[in-house]
Amino acid sequence: MQQKIDKDNLLILATTIVMAITIYLIFIYSPTDIEMGVIQNVFYFHVALAWTSFLAFFIVFISSIQYLRNESRNWDITAYTSAEIGVLFTGLTLILGSIWAEATWGVFWTWDPRLTTTLIMFIIYIGYLTLRHSLETEKTSRLSAVYGVIAFISVPITYISIEIWDTIHPRVIEISEVRMETSMQITMIFSVIAFTLLYITLMRIRKKIEKDRDKVYRSKKIK
Repeated sequence: MQQKIDKDNLLILATTIVMAITIYLIFIYSPTDIEMGVIQNVFYFHVALAWTSFLAFFIVFISSIQYLRNESRNWDITAYTSAEIGVLFTGLTLILGSIWAEATWGVFWTWDPRLTTTLIMFIIYIGYLTLRHSLETEKTSRLSAVYGVIAFISVPITYISIEIWDTIHPRVIEISEVRMETSMQITMIFSVIAFTLLYITLMRIRKKIEKDRDKVYRSKKIK
């Protein structure tokens, strides 16, 4: 138990340090855009949150498959908690993207393919969480797992939307090249690492809460 607590504290410490370094890189180290000013820095948070959202929904997909295979409560909790964080991060991605869009395009929102597919993905996973909360049957976990597998279709569609449809969304990172200065690349790498660590930290905390809740429920049932 003590070892587990130490690991959690170490993870929180690592997340805090990397996040602090990332904030320094974003606001001090990386160059400031002449036209957009500090608003351009939103881009680092926006991209890192978007990538971490994809990761969170991928974990929902894998965990849902695993639950359907063996009905392990651990996989059910993993899928559920990862969906929660994925929805939170996608919501922040949309908000920060709108702020960046207003400064760049002059509007907070446009029905661009990348923005539209991201919004649809966001709504689909809100549906997943709504399903979890609204159903109170023995089949809730199984139905949610099926939903979690099908919902993942929206993730690759969102990712490749800028490749298959005409879009004004910037293509910063492509397979053949990265259209950023070296200092911006370093900052972006730290941003992605920082938010990935934040995702892992939040996952561990949420899973612990759910497992403690299960223990309380079982103890009440025994009494």
